[in-house]
Amino acid sequence: MNWKKLLCEKRRRSYTTSAVSSDQRNEFQKDYHRIIGSASFRRLQDKTQVFPLDRGDFVRTRLTHSLEVSSFAKSLGQMIFRYILDHRRDDDISEADIGKICSVLECAGLIHDIGNPPFGHFGEDYVRDWFRRNLPKLELGGKSLDSILTPQMAGDFYHFEGNAQALRLLTKLHFLVDENGMNLTYTLLNTIIKYPVPSTGINKKSGNIKDKKMGYYYADREIFEDIVKSTGAVDCRHPLAFILEAADDIAYKTADIEDAVKKGFMTYSQLVSDLKERYMEKCADEGEREEYIRAVEKLEDYYSQAIKRGISSPEQNAVQRWIIYVQGVLLRCASYGFTNNYDAIMEGSFPKELLAVSHGSTIAYALGDMAYRYVFCSKEIYKLEIAAGEIYEFLLNKLTRAAVLYDTEYESSAIEQRIMRLVSENYIRAYKVSAEGKSEAERLYFRLMLVTDYICGMTDGYARKLYRELSGIE
Repeated sequence: MNWKKLLCEKRRRSYTTSAVSSDQRNEFQKDYHRIIGSASFRRLQDKTQVFPLDRGDFVRTRLTHSLEVSSFAKSLGQMIFRYILDHRRDDDISEADIGKICSVLECAGLIHDIGNPPFGHFGEDYVRDWFRRNLPKLELGGKSLDSILTPQMAGDFYHFEGNAQALRLLTKLHFLVDENGMNLTYTLLNTIIKYPVPSTGINKKSGNIKDKKMGYYYADREIFEDIVKSTGAVDCRHPLAFILEAADDIAYKTADIEDAVKKGFMTYSQLVSDLKERYMEKCADEGEREEYIRAVEKLEDYYSQAIKRGISSPEQNAVQRWIIYVQGVLLRCASYGFTNNYDAIMEGSFPKELLAVSHGSTIAYALGDMAYRYVFCSKEIYKLEIAAGEIYEFLLNKLTRAAVLYDTEYESSAIEQRIMRLVSENYIRAYKVSAEGKSEAERLYFRLMLVTDYICGMTDGYARKLYRELSGIE
């Protein structure tokens, strides 16, 4: 791979500008304004990051999380490619390229979660589970739906992914001008494709991070292929995808701990105790061990300073300061992970996450494990997820049964017809463009995609409101 192709400015729909223009923005900076002005981006403010249905004013939403990822990604781009330029690691990189790369990463952080459904990652899990339970049972014309669909079509629902939905939303569903979505640059779109494989290509045992999940749907295979051929990142990740992933990991791993302490899911004492007793042996070498010990000592030092200053909540003050410190450590570690493995990344053969090959590996693991044990496995979160599950079960039952019969020769009930009239006109238009002239199996597939498209476009508040209204709950 080379940066001349990797920084591809191509868009699905070309456009012309006047010969003389005062607009000095590069193409990727233009993407930024398309994103922040979109309704899809604004909806992230009512999609929770970790705490489903929570209405606290402190914890992160998808919007604040995306802003943090955007900031970290841009910072990583500056750190990494300044080093590469200064140390002459790649003669293809210029000063102007660094600006373009940072613009791409800044935009990628904003949109990396834009396709996720309501209620956090729990929503993704529930959609997958619902289709696995119901596709074999639902019928059309006397045949089960799973027998009509091809393996890849069915697999798209069994392995449903917010990552794949983001590509779909950005290239098709944001139907403002035409069927080309936001019409973003191919480099930006390639950067958010963390897993460049279809649902039939998932292989969690391959040892390569790119095969872990699905990155695009059958419905979007043509645009995916056009993107990767244009950038040159064929059968591998775009190099900037590694940086975006690291920025995402740093943002959510540190934020989850800060939010957990703020909301009382874990205490300062539990945090210190776990850091000292549970994870030290995971350090791979002396350098990683020293980095880890410094981080633990820094947390205790911040607490001592807060006590001396007479701060009313020294525990929370210490944790909040420590989170900022750890973010800095992990940013440096991710930068090292990229530059130290630069050749393999550019060859398309690097198989791991950046933090996993750095001295920040144990710190990152500890943060994720503590968040899982104290937050995601708590009774409070289970209760919230059960409530969200009731909403998903109801909406998926109603919408899917109506969509299966929609636009077919089979008669649907008056209620099913009314349900389909609730679906956004944009999604209906996208369905009709995709389904025209297609086979029975493909048309069914696109009608099912219509359901997931509609649900993924909902905010937490809208999904809850629609559930209550259709259930007759006051």
